Amino acid sequence: MRTVETPLLGTGLIVGLIVGLSSSLLVADPLGSQETEVAQEPEPIEAGLAPTTLPYSPGLDVLHYDFELALSQDEETFLGRARIRLALAEPLPEAIALDLTGLAVDAVRLDGRDVEFELSDGQLRIAQPPERRAGEFTLEVLYGGTPDDGLILRNNLHGRFAVFADNWPNRTRFWLPTVDHPSDKATVRFTIHAPEVWEVVANGSLAQEPFPTRRNALGETPGGADRMTWIWDTVVPISPYNMVVGAAEFVVDIVGTAACGRAPLASRSDGCIEVTYWVFEPDVQNASTKFARADEMVDFFSRTIGPFPFSKLANVQSATPFGGMENATAIFYSEQGVATNPDDGVVSHEIAHQWFGDAVTEARWSHLWLSEGFATYFGNLFFEQAVGVDDFRARMEEDRQIYIRSPVTGQPVVREEQRLFDLLNRNNYEKGGWVLHMLRGLLGDDVFFAGIQDYYIRYVHQIVLTEDFQTAMEEASGQDLDWFFSQWLLEPGYPILQIAQEWDEAASEVVLTVQQVQVGEWPTFRFQTEVEIELSGGTTRTSVEISDRTSVIRIGAAESPSAVHFDPDGWVLKETLDP
Repeated sequence: MRTVETPLLGTGLIVGLIVGLSSSLLVADPLGSQETEVAQEPEPIEAGLAPTTLPYSPGLDVLHYDFELALSQDEETFLGRARIRLALAEPLPEAIALDLTGLAVDAVRLDGRDVEFELSDGQLRIAQPPERRAGEFTLEVLYGGTPDDGLILRNNLHGRFAVFADNWPNRTRFWLPTVDHPSDKATVRFTIHAPEVWEVVANGSLAQEPFPTRRNALGETPGGADRMTWIWDTVVPISPYNMVVGAAEFVVDIVGTAACGRAPLASRSDGCIEVTYWVFEPDVQNASTKFARADEMVDFFSRTIGPFPFSKLANVQSATPFGGMENATAIFYSEQGVATNPDDGVVSHEIAHQWFGDAVTEARWSHLWLSEGFATYFGNLFFEQAVGVDDFRARMEEDRQIYIRSPVTGQPVVREEQRLFDLLNRNNYEKGGWVLHMLRGLLGDDVFFAGIQDYYIRYVHQIVLTEDFQTAMEEASGQDLDWFFSQWLLEPGYPILQIAQEWDEAASEVVLTVQQVQVGEWPTFRFQTEVEIELSGGTTRTSVEISDRTSVIRIGAAESPSAVHFDPDGWVLKETLDP
C-alpha cells in the first residue's frame, strides 16, 4: 500500500526564497560563508530548436519527476523544487545535463549533498563526484523566477489571471528541469500550492483531496486559509512535453464515465474513468455542447484501439498561445474555441492522442505523423460510427483538399527539421491521416484494425519509430509493405492523374488510360483501387492496380456504360485533372 505524505519544501528553499517571487534569487552559499546572488541567463534561448546530436541524452534515463510549485494569483513568477530520480547506464564522461533555461537556480543536491552546477546555453550542468558510478540517484533542484515560455502566466480572455503550461515540442525546459525530449518518458508527480479560488489540474490522478497549504516557499503557515495544495500523480511514464499544470477559476463538471472494464488504470472503484471539463464560468454553456460526446469518444477509441491508457480524462479550457494540446489525462483547448465554437472535431482529435502520441510516443520529432496523423485519422473515424460514412468521407475530402493546397507537398512526411515548429504541417496531419486511410483500404478493415490493436498493445507507454508501425502491420497482414511506407512517407507528393475513357465496341470493353502526370521529382506511385461502371442493369466494380506512369485498364462490359467512376469510395490520396 502506498502512503501519502504531505510534502513540504525544504528549509533551504524557505530560507533562500522567502524574500519573495523574483527572477534573481538569494541563495545560501554551500560553504556557509555568505549569501550569493544567482542571476538568470541574460538572453533566453530560442524555443523549438532541435538538438544537434542523437541519442539526446546517452547513458542517462529519468525514471521519475517530483515537482513542487508555488503559484501566485497576480505574479508572473513562480517558485519550484524538483526531485528527479535518474539512472546511469554507465558513468558519464562529462557533467550530468538537464534542460533548463531563463530561471534562477538556488541550489542543486545530488543524493542530498550540495554539488556545483552551471546554468548556461539552455542547460543545467551538474558536476559529478569522482566516485559516482552507474546506478540510480536523486537530484534536487531549487529554482524559480519568471519563465520566458512554457509556463504561461497571464490573464485569460475574461481578464482573470491564470496559469497554464504549454510544452510542445521542447519548451518544458522553460519551467521544469527535465531531459526535454519525447524519447525520455518518466512518471511525474505535481504538488501545486495555489490560491484557494483556483482549481488546479495536472497529469494523472489526485493523490489526495486538496488541503489548506502548510508552510512552503512562500512562507505560509497552517493558519493561512487563502491557499490550497493540490497533488497530482501518474503511475505510467509520459514524455516531458506532456507534463502540465493548469490553475484558474474553473467550473468543473462531469461529462460522464467511459471505458468501463477497458481502463486498467482507472482510479474509480467501478473500473471506469471519469471524463470531465474544466472551463471558465462565462463559457460553461458552450463548453457543455462542445464536450457532450467526449465520453462516447473515449468509449469508441477504447473499443477500436485498445484499453484507455490513463486514469482520468480532463478537457480543459486554457489561456495558452496555441490551440488544442493533448497533454496526457489533461487536454488543453484554445480558450476562444471553447468560448465560441461548439464543434467537437478538435475534441475527437485530442482524445485520440491519448492513445497515439501520449501512450505510444514517437521517439523522434521527425516521426510526428505517428502522433498527429493518427489523431487526425482516428478523430475522423469517430464520426464514421457516430454520424455515418458520408460525414466521415466529407471530413477526409476536406483533409485531402487542405493537403494538396499546402506548400509542403514537395516534402516527404518523415523529414528532419531544425526548427521543430515547422513539423506542424499538412504532411504530418492530413497526409499522415490519409496514409492510414489508404493502408486500411489496402488491407481491409479486419486486418487493418487488428494490426492497429497489436501495434498499440505492443508499444503502450513506450516510444516508437515508423518502422515499428510498419513491422506491426506487416505481421498482421502477412505482406511486405516496404513499398507502401516508402512511397507515401519517405517520398514527396501524391499521384496527379489524367484519365481518358473509351468504349471499345468490338471488344465490348471499357478502356481507361490512367496517366500519372506529377512532377518528375515525385515518385511513380503504386496503388490499388476500384473502377465502378454504371450499366442499364446496375453497377459493377473491378479492382485495379496502378503502378506505371501510364496504365491502360480494360474492363469487359455488355454495353457502353452511362458513367465510369475511378476510386468511387475515395480510398486513394490523389488529384484527378479534368480531361
